[in-house]
Amino acid sequence: MNEKNSAKAGELSGKEAAPGDEADAVKAAEEAADRAEARTGTTPADQADKGADEVGPNSGGSERTRDQADPADQADPADRADKTLVAMPPAPQQGSARPTADAASEPDEDQADAATGASEAPREPRDDGAASSTPPSDEQPEQPKQREEREEREEQPGEEGKQRPEADAPKSPEAPEASAKPDPVSAPAPVRGPDANPESAPAPDPDAPGPDPARKPPAPSWAARRESDSERTSEFVALKPDLPRPTSPRPVATAPGPSSSGEKPGSGSGDPDRTREFAAPSRADNDRTMALTRPPAPSAAAPATSSGTGDAAGPPPPLDLLAQLTNTPPKAETVGRTVARRIKIWGTLVALLAVVLVAVQALRPLPTPTLKLTGKASHTADGGALSLPWPTEGQAVVDIDGLGRMGSYGEMKPLPIGSVAKVMTAYLILRDHPLKAGDKGPSVPVDQKAEDDYTNGVTEKESVVEVKAGQQISELEALQAVMLPSANNVARLLARWDASTEEAFIKKMNDTAKELGMTNTTYTDASGLIESTVSTAEDQVKLAKRAMTDPVFRQIAKLPSYQSTTTSGGSTVETARTQYNFNKLVPLNGVVGIKTGSTTKAGGNLLFAAETTVGDSKQLIIGAVFGQHKPNIIETAMAASKSLILAADKALRSETVVKKGEVVGQVDDGLGGTVPVVAAKDLIVPVWSGASVAIKLTDDGKALPHAANAGTEVGILTVGSGAGEAKVPVTLKDDLSEPSFGAKLTRLG
Repeated sequence: MNEKNSAKAGELSGKEAAPGDEADAVKAAEEAADRAEARTGTTPADQADKGADEVGPNSGGSERTRDQADPADQADPADRADKTLVAMPPAPQQGSARPTADAASEPDEDQADAATGASEAPREPRDDGAASSTPPSDEQPEQPKQREEREEREEQPGEEGKQRPEADAPKSPEAPEASAKPDPVSAPAPVRGPDANPESAPAPDPDAPGPDPARKPPAPSWAARRESDSERTSEFVALKPDLPRPTSPRPVATAPGPSSSGEKPGSGSGDPDRTREFAAPSRADNDRTMALTRPPAPSAAAPATSSGTGDAAGPPPPLDLLAQLTNTPPKAETVGRTVARRIKIWGTLVALLAVVLVAVQALRPLPTPTLKLTGKASHTADGGALSLPWPTEGQAVVDIDGLGRMGSYGEMKPLPIGSVAKVMTAYLILRDHPLKAGDKGPSVPVDQKAEDDYTNGVTEKESVVEVKAGQQISELEALQAVMLPSANNVARLLARWDASTEEAFIKKMNDTAKELGMTNTTYTDASGLIESTVSTAEDQVKLAKRAMTDPVFRQIAKLPSYQSTTTSGGSTVETARTQYNFNKLVPLNGVVGIKTGSTTKAGGNLLFAAETTVGDSKQLIIGAVFGQHKPNIIETAMAASKSLILAADKALRSETVVKKGEVVGQVDDGLGGTVPVVAAKDLIVPVWSGASVAIKLTDDGKALPHAANAGTEVGILTVGSGAGEAKVPVTLKDDLSEPSFGAKLTRLG
């Protein structure tokens, strides 16, 4: 027996001990063998006496035995198990060796390490030959009952919160075998697992003396040496896990151990020892701390439904979801609660819309104020109808430009107008090729057709001006030749120059006549020589009013003569350098034009214009006398025209239509507010006996203000148009203010 223990101790000291601890390992093995031999021949009382004196050489005297542990650690084994997991060794087998006395001196710190490592995977056998951290023990054959219980424990998975299948630390195969029982004084009481066999546990000796508190047995060298960080296999389990996660039971690892028949270390055993789980005992009351176990794996969550039951129909309604979050069930739906909820929702929406409407109405741009005439819209002069010296034949019309027609004579039916048609030709050339005052304009090349028309015109006694092919004539001189000496050949030359062909220009003449309202006019040539070119005195007065608005046309029409650059300077009218105006009334009696025209079929015709002063204004008299066939036809037309001009000038007079300060209209702010306006001066208008004139109130193209003081000029009051227009400014009678807030809110437009 001693030789066997000595051999074991020698083998341990040679193989498992660290190089620095070789002497300690040998000495510890010899002392363990002596104690085992002494126990076989001593009584329990002697063992108790010896147990207090046996101290390992490497204990250092700093660790207490389990019997000398802190009373707080021994007070409640279940509570201690909750705080630090207790190592659960496998159930002892019948006839197996008990822990030696050196196990009692294992430090508390190692117990804590063992408790922490209970939840980790089993340690791998140490290959470096270091001493095991568990005390060596002799193995005995396992009983059949114990084998069945162990197999049942291995096959049954550990429950959540109680224990997990963890492996104990493997036993060192090279630890010395000790067949003697452990010292009851120094050996710690083994903590049994839930399925440990009570029959295999040693019964305490009632006669064994208690430990001497003054003496602390030293711990063995293998217990003093702590495991390095790389050898630890413990796993930290938080008291309060972060998130639930599925766990799988760790496989139960088998640890190789020495056989009971003396197999060499490293050889497999037929029934090797299984590792055990370091689990805390089950809690019987509610005053324990949280178990160091993982929570169960969460089950697959079923999708929530509209009723909150977890069907696959969809998410729960908002009220049910709110009830789930607040743990407050939704109140039962009633008619009153439904109505109240709808009133709150729609009331809020209506209030919000009202606020938006008020803001929009208040911030909308104000409508532009307008000026309206509230006074009389026309004025009729005193006296009866005016009597004028009308001709005895043909047609005649007299108008005051901008004031209206003074009178007319004859039936307005189309008739040949002769060279009066050249007024439309000159008007279109200036419209399409406008000239500035004093400018001669572009040059017009003279073609062979113009020279031929001159030659033929002299033969046919037409009105022509001498030109030769290849000459250049200015636009201004060409217009003068058309309007004053009434050159037919130059009129056709301008038509071709403007529209490429005479036909295209004639079409343009007729289109313009329609635009001006000349409904009884037809043009068939640019000169008017052809008798099919017909019109009326009334239509030509319309054209004359439009043409006289062009200052260049007006300047040309009132010239008595011009100097030609194309003529040869002969003694005939067609070749003379100075070309005279056929209208002999110019510039007498204020006559400023316009155009004569005469043919055998048309007779004598004159479209005239004369200027006269009435009060402080200058008025333009425009008239026409057509169809005069008395010889000399052109002299007859001019005489009749002169009589009408003098009579019209005599009939004109000034008259006050509106007096200063008279309310003539109002400013409307667009939201129902109005402010009256008054004439700033007397409105004096040229009238004639029985004449009726129109009165207009305008803003004169200026934007009206939204707010202004009284007396601010806001528009003009006018009578007539063109040259005969008379006007005075109008001002605010009262202050003009912006619309009120209520008016802004109630506006609809």
